[in-house]
Amino acid sequence: MTRHDGPLDQLIRALAALPGLGPRSARRIALLLLTNREKLLNPLIHALEQTAEHIRNCETCGNLDMITPCRICRDTTRSYRTICIVSGIADLCAVERTGAYKGQYHILGGVLSALDGIGPDDLRIASLLERVRPGDVDEVILALSATVDGQSTAHYLTDKLQDVTDVKITRLAHGVPVGGQLDYLDDGTIVTALKSRAVL
Repeated sequence: MTRHDGPLDQLIRALAALPGLGPRSARRIALLLLTNREKLLNPLIHALEQTAEHIRNCETCGNLDMITPCRICRDTTRSYRTICIVSGIADLCAVERTGAYKGQYHILGGVLSALDGIGPDDLRIASLLERVRPGDVDEVILALSATVDGQSTAHYLTDKLQDVTDVKITRLAHGVPVGGQLDYLDDGTIVTALKSRAVL
């Protein structure tokens, strides 16, 4: 911190650290907040304090909620026989938004990445194996991204799960998105779509 580094500079730096925000955007947001204290800044401060105080990670799946186990894990209308594995909470929210899945989740907390120094011990893999080991789960869905790291993580998890249980392991289909036009898709997506084609 420099001699001239005041609260405004610290706020701008904190905002700039958020995904999708650079220094210029962070400065604009900081100035907007400070010039609208009652309407924007104070409610934001209150919301952040309440969130920091009350929101915690679910001890079962890793989701964020005010209670643990979280509301999804406690929901008796959901199937406990299926676990959908996602890398992060944003992915859980994306699946939930569809309303098409009614099972349980397990959040890994990322994906394996040699470049970023993320290994198996850095993810919630051990707790996943403990959840699946008792034999109460029929299917594990690997809902990981179609990136190199995501697919490497999926292969690693498949091997680990097969070592401890005979649970059915599936993954999300990859390929042509709804509304997608073939001439706009990359070669990898088209190849995957061809390999994953289904009988009508």
